[in-house]
Amino acid sequence: MKKIMSLFLLLLIVPNFAFAQTKAFTLEKVKTFFPEDQNLSKENIEWAFLTVPENWDKPTGKTVKIAVAVLKSISKSKDSNPVVYIDGGPGSGGIEGIWAWLDHPLRKNSDIVLFDVRGTGRSLPKFCPDLGKKFLEILAKNQSSTQDEQQKTIASLECKQDLLNRNIDISAYNSSSIVKDLNALKNALKYDKWNVYGVSYGTYTAQVYANDFPEDIKSLTLDSSISDISQYYNRNTENYMSSLKKVFSACKEDPNCNQQYPNLQAAYYETIEKLEKKPITVKVDQRIISSGTFTYNAEDFKIAIQQSLYQKRLIEVIPLLITEFNKGNKSTLSSLVAAFSGALGLDYGQYYCVSCNEAVPNNSISEFNKNARNYKELKGGLSFYKSDFAVCDKWNLGANKRPALVNLSNLSKLTIPVLVFAGAFDPITPALNGKITVDRFKNAFLVNAPISGHTPGFSLVGVQIAEEFIKNPLQRPNTREFDTDNKVHFVTNIKISAGISNFANSLNEFNLLFFAPFFTALIIALLSIFAYVLIRKREEKTADKILKSLIIITSLLGLFTLIGFVLAINYTAENNFYILAFGIPDQFNYLFIIQWIFIVFTLISILYFILKLKFISNTGVMATILFSLLLVGIYFQYWGFLL
Repeated sequence: MKKIMSLFLLLLIVPNFAFAQTKAFTLEKVKTFFPEDQNLSKENIEWAFLTVPENWDKPTGKTVKIAVAVLKSISKSKDSNPVVYIDGGPGSGGIEGIWAWLDHPLRKNSDIVLFDVRGTGRSLPKFCPDLGKKFLEILAKNQSSTQDEQQKTIASLECKQDLLNRNIDISAYNSSSIVKDLNALKNALKYDKWNVYGVSYGTYTAQVYANDFPEDIKSLTLDSSISDISQYYNRNTENYMSSLKKVFSACKEDPNCNQQYPNLQAAYYETIEKLEKKPITVKVDQRIISSGTFTYNAEDFKIAIQQSLYQKRLIEVIPLLITEFNKGNKSTLSSLVAAFSGALGLDYGQYYCVSCNEAVPNNSISEFNKNARNYKELKGGLSFYKSDFAVCDKWNLGANKRPALVNLSNLSKLTIPVLVFAGAFDPITPALNGKITVDRFKNAFLVNAPISGHTPGFSLVGVQIAEEFIKNPLQRPNTREFDTDNKVHFVTNIKISAGISNFANSLNEFNLLFFAPFFTALIIALLSIFAYVLIRKREEKTADKILKSLIIITSLLGLFTLIGFVLAINYTAENNFYILAFGIPDQFNYLFIIQWIFIVFTLISILYFILKLKFISNTGVMATILFSLLLVGIYFQYWGFLL
């Protein structure tokens, strides 16, 4: 009788338990997260919010909403072979980069699942989305790294207090919670297994996920992997300098680079000395920094070079960048602020929830400083990272205990296929991490990218390798293209011009109201050429003939210059977009000469018109044309071509 009663009670308990687990999360479809984008509305994308417990230890408590976007496979195959992408940071959401995935080769045969990690992007509640901008405002000031650190800490603690005031349980925003969100998301989307693709800090989350929920995973792709979270900060300086020395060495071995940038390593350290004594203040767009100025000191220079090591195309301009800093070229350095402000685009509230819970407490400020002292000429490690110790000391006040390292011991038992990308110039997750990570798994492939920095899996070659791996995960990837393309093509012979960057930005941020007078002037110039060349009067005064000839020549010069700059910018952008922050290749130097000839002819034409006013017919028409040519010159001056 007791056995029957026990069985009866068990039957009552099991359904209730199963029901509780099922109701721990729900998936609610929404129309879109980008209502203003018409192109995305044409794509086969499912948008949703996944509602999960804020604290998974309290499944019936407060909930959070995870923003999700599922890019449906182009293939008609029943097997969607789904791929879930885990972005890095920590603090970076995956949905913001959706455009990079629309035509990704993986989509040919796989659903691609993007999501904003709790506390980031479009997930709710939102944390502190403007904190990165506050950090940029702090870095823009002409003050010491100690003052930067203090103000950064204050801003971070204001963020923390705001989270606490909103009753947000900041202890629940960590890798353990994120991987439970992922497990719930997989189940909500009704996938049996999926392929997990993590980049940068997302590789750590992916490894925690594989350790805790191995049954969820079909294959694992780790791009720029974290192999040991307890060394993430400790070896920060060593990782940076190891990558930078590769740049110095590669430039020295390249005849063109060595000729144009001799003693590059000495120039780097000399620039640090110069900026410590005399920082450089440049003007910037007030939409980026409200003060309208940014002051580069030695720490800003070091982090600018470190961030340049992240991307292959930026690596190619590092010798040029060091040289421009060394020269103190304000016009060039001004345009760089916008380019590097993206490094502070994370959701820093979530960044500190994760970093101060898992990374920083398992590293040591004394070890960081010890590592930095090995590079005396650097004059300390990167304060950009070092300041995280100070922030986390305050952020963790009141915490019950120091977090333990996450147990990843199950990874060595996994038999799933694993692909690991490692970039030779990566300054934050160095190439050595790749080998250590591969050795952790039974069935892993290492892909070394000899001239890449961070996340080489997003290069043209990398996306093909990732696609082939996920399609055939048991087959060794073909890395021939990476292996053969093993020399950095450093950028040399550049005509430095701030006007190029300003003009390119104007074209990129096209504003019809701004360009309307410019286009009107060009149309008038075109009409004048047509009228004076194709429609000739038999009897004209000598003054009219001379002025018309001047106008035709000047208009042709102006049109040629404009079209030439547009084509030069397009050519340069196709080769390396970052060159435009400095100028254009020397092969287009003739455009600047023709531009000056245009300006001279414009002034001569106006002067001739004034002197011969009494002898010129249709003075109103002539004056309009000349004003239009002058207006084109004023636009050139506004962009900075004439500096």
